[in-house]
Amino acid sequence: MATSITEKKLVKKPVDKKEAPSMKDLYSDQTASTTKTSKAKVGEKSLTAYRVLVKPMITEKAAHLGTENKYVFMVSLDANKIEVAKAVNSIYNVKVEKVNLIRCEGKAVVRGRVKGKRKDFKKAIVTLAKGNSISIYEGV
Repeated sequence: MATSITEKKLVKKPVDKKEAPSMKDLYSDQTASTTKTSKAKVGEKSLTAYRVLVKPMITEKAAHLGTENKYVFMVSLDANKIEVAKAVNSIYNVKVEKVNLIRCEGKAVVRGRVKGKRKDFKKAIVTLAKGNSISIYEGV
């Protein structure tokens, strides 16, 4: 009646890399489906973009990276590269070429007798396409 697994021949189809979806294709509809309200119009910025990008990091090293068309942001701990790229694109209207993420541990601090720890955070170094720029470090 029932055939055993050894009798069946499993035939695997060759996977073409052109047919396999990329990571951007997999996550392209994720942010659209997670928004519950339809308040995000064409003219308004997405609320999820402001939750992903916490603040731009204004340091001397970040200012030097700005000359190389790289910008540094503090992002939420659960953000990934695709979400960061979409957030920078929607807020600043620039084309993001590459995103590097760095997870940083909070330092141990001592104030008198009290020992503690600073919060953990995540940095994103965003490389923009040629011709695009963000005016974050001007006037600092």
